Amino acid sequence: MRLSQMLFVTLREDPAEAEIPSHKLLLRAGYIRRIGSGIYAYLPLMWRVLQKVSQIVREEMNATGAQECLLPQLQPAELWKESGRWDTYTKAEGIMFALVDRRETELGLGPTHEEVITTVAKEMIRSYRQLPLHLYQIQTKFRDEIRPRFGLMRGREFIMKDGYSFHADEESLKKTYQDMHQAYSNMLRRSGLKFRAVEADSGAIGGSGSQEFMVLADAGEDEVLYTEDGKYAANVEKAVSLPADAEPSPFNSYEKRETPGTETIEKLCQFLKCSPTQVVKNVLYQAVYDNGTTVLVLVSIRGDQEVNDVKLQNELVRQAERYNAKTVLALQVPDAEAQQKWAAKSLPLGYIAPDIPDDYITSDPPQPPNALGGPRVEAKFLRLVDKTAVDLKNFVTGANESGYHVVGANWGEQFKLAESIVDIRKARPGDRANHNPEQTLQSARGIEVGHIFQLGTKYSKAMGATYTNEQGEEMPLVMGCYGVGVSRLAQSAVEQSYDKDGIIWPVAIAPYHAIICIPNVSDAQQIEVGEKLYTALNQAGVDTLLDDRNERAGVKFKDADLIGIPYRIVTGRSLQSGKVEVVERATHKSQEIPIDEVVSTLKQWIEAAIS
Repeated sequence: MRLSQMLFVTLREDPAEAEIPSHKLLLRAGYIRRIGSGIYAYLPLMWRVLQKVSQIVREEMNATGAQECLLPQLQPAELWKESGRWDTYTKAEGIMFALVDRRETELGLGPTHEEVITTVAKEMIRSYRQLPLHLYQIQTKFRDEIRPRFGLMRGREFIMKDGYSFHADEESLKKTYQDMHQAYSNMLRRSGLKFRAVEADSGAIGGSGSQEFMVLADAGEDEVLYTEDGKYAANVEKAVSLPADAEPSPFNSYEKRETPGTETIEKLCQFLKCSPTQVVKNVLYQAVYDNGTTVLVLVSIRGDQEVNDVKLQNELVRQAERYNAKTVLALQVPDAEAQQKWAAKSLPLGYIAPDIPDDYITSDPPQPPNALGGPRVEAKFLRLVDKTAVDLKNFVTGANESGYHVVGANWGEQFKLAESIVDIRKARPGDRANHNPEQTLQSARGIEVGHIFQLGTKYSKAMGATYTNEQGEEMPLVMGCYGVGVSRLAQSAVEQSYDKDGIIWPVAIAPYHAIICIPNVSDAQQIEVGEKLYTALNQAGVDTLLDDRNERAGVKFKDADLIGIPYRIVTGRSLQSGKVEVVERATHKSQEIPIDEVVSTLKQWIEAAIS
């Protein structure tokens, strides 16, 4: 492609809307243009990058035996209601674009395709002889992000590869899951990215286990905790660890003490001259289930620890059945306005004990309960005790009276230990690793570009997708799903690799391998050599741009650096000795190469870079 004929406009200043380097650079270099909030046009250079990423994805997926297909973006709400996720995606998370057509039929724009693919499998898979089966697609997805930002990182419309596998048993699923782990590792390695595979929370997708593939970058939205021995890595939402040992308690007997102005752990410990590891703090949450039931949750946890909201939400979903519900629509620490709707009397915030009486909850529901038992307020606290608080002796905790705490308290004596003992603490850098206490957790930032899930029978049971086994029995299909954000991966490459001059694309996914800059388009020799190299390189499979614009050499060099093409060929003064200057974008190293060796040299460099 000749740059003089391309839709190519660069900016010298950072756009006001852009927050992180990759977003700024993609806009400045003319790769994307903002059309609306979270909506971008992929311009010619960007589309070439996305095509190259997609090709790597296809090759790795096809190598595993997966078959490519294309599923509808417009999905009937009835499928999502059948799986139980309609309310989760349209209300709880609110990320699905929902609409009603002229026939008053509810529809959604697909943020993911588990329901659609399960419907296909339900109608087409009959026998174990058809299994395992793995289908995938590369397609535009839609998610109504609360706060679209960072360009293609968190957009409302994006390109994704999503795949779904069907199996007769868990053993077969685990084999495909491991195949996908390897395929995803290959995709990212071939794309020239530094990455880490980590244990992850399955979120609204569900399933028994999942892994995220994180591209390491300082601007990553996710925190990854890992050990130096390489044996453990997890998203902070999923991470587990061993907390520091609790210090001995200075209190030998139980008593109630006046502790004015100690509504925080820090103030309390200063007042009592004790360690936060000997405090049981009691944190109040308000959960709203999908049937409208509000449940007040009291979490007792060691004073130096924090509650992991994702782990807490997962635990509440596990408890949903006792409230005739399926999932949690909202989870929050109730503010004063929220408390007014259910509190029978003023709560002693900052001084709550594990046994705060249930009569703090009003017995009068805000609205009459419906047939499902909601909307209503559950009249009893759901009490959860984190494992860090279970073994404490002679601990400090609230006294259910503002300005007072108790010291020297014990489970089984002053306080009954709740039935639900859970692990909902937030793991932190510096914690000891579970697999080896001599290893401590380190922290890194990452951008999630891939996620693989072992779904099991969650969707097949809900939607009646079955197969007949060898014994003639009808069994639910065992499923897995596997996603890669194609457009997000492309931007994450920029976030990982850039400098003050612009983008530094990995060779494998760069829009072009080389750019020929003709410093002086009035010089016949420069034009002739540039044209010949342009033709020869493209014929040899080296994707090459020709900057034949009538611009100053300095402008061309700046643009070449900004758009990040791996190799710049300059037909300048070195032509007098039968050579051209070749500059490597990543290192800025420059060398003069004989004209007749340029094609073979670049081919060799490119093959080495993508091998």
